[in-house]
Amino acid sequence: MAMQMHRESWIHLCIDMQRMFAEDTPWQIAWMPKVIDAVLEVTTRFPERTIFTRFIPPSSTDELPGMWRDYYEKWPMMTRTRIDPGLVDLVAELKRYVPPARIFEKRTYSPWTNGRLHSVLSHQGVGTLVLTGGETDVCVLAAALGAIDLGYKVILLKDAVCSTGDRTHDATLELLENRFSVQTEVMLCEQWLSSAQGC
Repeated sequence: MAMQMHRESWIHLCIDMQRMFAEDTPWQIAWMPKVIDAVLEVTTRFPERTIFTRFIPPSSTDELPGMWRDYYEKWPMMTRTRIDPGLVDLVAELKRYVPPARIFEKRTYSPWTNGRLHSVLSHQGVGTLVLTGGETDVCVLAAALGAIDLGYKVILLKDAVCSTGDRTHDATLELLENRFSVQTEVMLCEQWLSSAQGC
């Protein structure tokens, strides 16, 4: 499928490339370093079109409603009162691109829950999202499915996303590529960058 991207119609949405997932914590994604170069390649070429999300844990286990409370009862050591505050920051390689890159904070897997990101992108006429980051089978998947529901075209760069689970990572790529093929393209970073020349 030929990919068309108008100059003002797309952004790079980079999901949760944060220190708490890169460093030695219970949430570490061991192979995040394998994708950082691809994420950096997109970011350095298009910093003004890049939006980073940051997953922000609650201060305590009872701060969020419903099953989120149960979730943080499993992971109390990752609440903000227990971790180094700097761990919620982006990894240093990416943080230096802010600004012009922007940051949107979120409390859930999906970046769409509070409506703020969609409002900004709609106002800017964005129709296509180029997704990178982690984890493929959790927050990236939530971002992709939410974007599809909101009517965005999703381009997932498969060598610029990572997970702690190889099988579910692969299954997520297969799911998005095969079951959502009208709304989603899954491709290599180099392939997309080649098509994005001049955008």
